[in-house]
Amino acid sequence: MSEQKTGFVWHELYMWHNTDGHTLFLPSGIALEPYRHVENPDAKRRVKNLLDASGLSAQLKSIVPRKASFEDLTRAHTSKHVTDVKVKNEQGARDAGNLAPLGQGSYEIACLSAGGLLTALDAIKSGDIKNAYALVRPPGHHAEADLSMGFCIFNNGAVAARYAQSVLGYKKIAIIDWDVHHGNGTQAIFWDDPSVLTVSLHQDRCFPPDSGYIQDNGGGAGAGFNLNVPLPPGSGRGAYLSALERVALPAIERFKPDLIFVACGYDAGAFDPMARQMLSSDTFGEMTALVKGTASRLCEGRMLLYHEGGYHAETVPYFALRVIEELADIRTNIEDPFLMAAEALGGQDLQPHQTAMIDQATINIDAIGT
Repeated sequence: MSEQKTGFVWHELYMWHNTDGHTLFLPSGIALEPYRHVENPDAKRRVKNLLDASGLSAQLKSIVPRKASFEDLTRAHTSKHVTDVKVKNEQGARDAGNLAPLGQGSYEIACLSAGGLLTALDAIKSGDIKNAYALVRPPGHHAEADLSMGFCIFNNGAVAARYAQSVLGYKKIAIIDWDVHHGNGTQAIFWDDPSVLTVSLHQDRCFPPDSGYIQDNGGGAGAGFNLNVPLPPGSGRGAYLSALERVALPAIERFKPDLIFVACGYDAGAFDPMARQMLSSDTFGEMTALVKGTASRLCEGRMLLYHEGGYHAETVPYFALRVIEELADIRTNIEDPFLMAAEALGGQDLQPHQTAMIDQATINIDAIGT
């Protein structure tokens, strides 16, 4: 395993998903001057640029994505939803619903985004790579089986999990979501499924505002297999590492998955406009190292990270670089120029009110069966 490279999924068309006609995240109009959508190509394009400039791109295994097929998508989504998105896009609709903007060709690009994860899984299954990072767009974790939501057209991670099970033969998948917003779509799709463990670390009631509560633990056969850790605004390194070490990783250890996914959003970064958390590039690296160690113990290092949110185009590239360096066991000579400013923010250490929230979340671990 040590000689295998880390896979890297990228396609220029991911940057061509057009979200114009909005201001921040709302449609522009008479009372809202046009500007630009917060989910625009800049942050992710700058990630790719920094990977190239650092020399790290050349040390990764390039993975060319394919488009997810209708069959691939409908393992996680209803046929009606997939068809509706396609028709809306063909008819020129500017939104798939629930703040999920569409541009010309967005249906095809969304298929390519989901498909990028599938090609990465194929490479992991074949033994060609040890783990992978998918720099895909549009993101996915808010999309539910029958609806798009929150910039997400299709749920990339859910489509990939079903593909891993149905096509590649993996039985148990664990999904950690550290995007700052609750992974409501992933939770909903696997709500009653004990074969997929979902763990979301997110800012309390940030988005969706009525979602992600500690008591939401799955239902039916899946009762106990969904965990939420709604961290208070202002959480930094101490809170996130504690949430991982006390909730997410013990849950995964108990679950014993065949494969670990990370919905890797960077909007918990210290300067992100869409949330109020305080993470630095080094903290994202530490989090990756913790999950990677767990994957090495439980599932021979099989691990797929896929890009979700992260809207501060200046700092997100350094977060992603640090994560991918950790995945690949390679350190470049690039230093994060924003690191000192992020780590100097007051309250980076674990705070009592954050401990209280994490304490509540730990109670749910015992419900996870093996």
